[in-house]
Amino acid sequence: MNFVPRKVFFTKGVGRSSEQLTSFEFALRDAGIAPYNLVTVSSIMPPGAQIVSRVEGLKELKNGQVLFVVMSRIASNEPNRLLAASIGCAIPSEKEMYGYLSEHHSFGQTEDKAGEYSEDLAASMLASTLGMEFDTDKAWDEREQYFKMSGKIVRTTNITQSAVADKNGKWTSVIAAAVLIL
Repeated sequence: MNFVPRKVFFTKGVGRSSEQLTSFEFALRDAGIAPYNLVTVSSIMPPGAQIVSRVEGLKELKNGQVLFVVMSRIASNEPNRLLAASIGCAIPSEKEMYGYLSEHHSFGQTEDKAGEYSEDLAASMLASTLGMEFDTDKAWDEREQYFKMSGKIVRTTNITQSAVADKNGKWTSVIAAAVLIL
């Protein structure tokens, strides 16, 4: 049986509740993936997989279905704490080659910074697999330009959810996910 996903969609969500588990459930609902059995997998973007919109991807699913996801999640009940969960994606120019998905979650990072970081992680993992040399101390903007100019990495992107934890101490959860459709 071939388990190589043919489509991928990205989604994100935030949830708040007095219980940590319930806040996670609400984040899954916000992301549209609560009615599925989620199995987290590592960080490979399947070769040739088509990236589709969340709306299009959800149309192909049935409640209770087992879904493979690359997920980033974080939660806190510390009042006013900034949370971010992000998935970065890097796709190689060669269609037969796999790409990378990266998970990153953090406290205190803005949505933009967390997104850039996860995108950089995915691109750096792909670049190292492709044998590209790069300076990890250079800023993401410089490396991104180098990666794309090389012709070996065709696209990078991210999906990121940030939120400020509830001011009254309720649990706040944020998630970001790449959903792999078989």
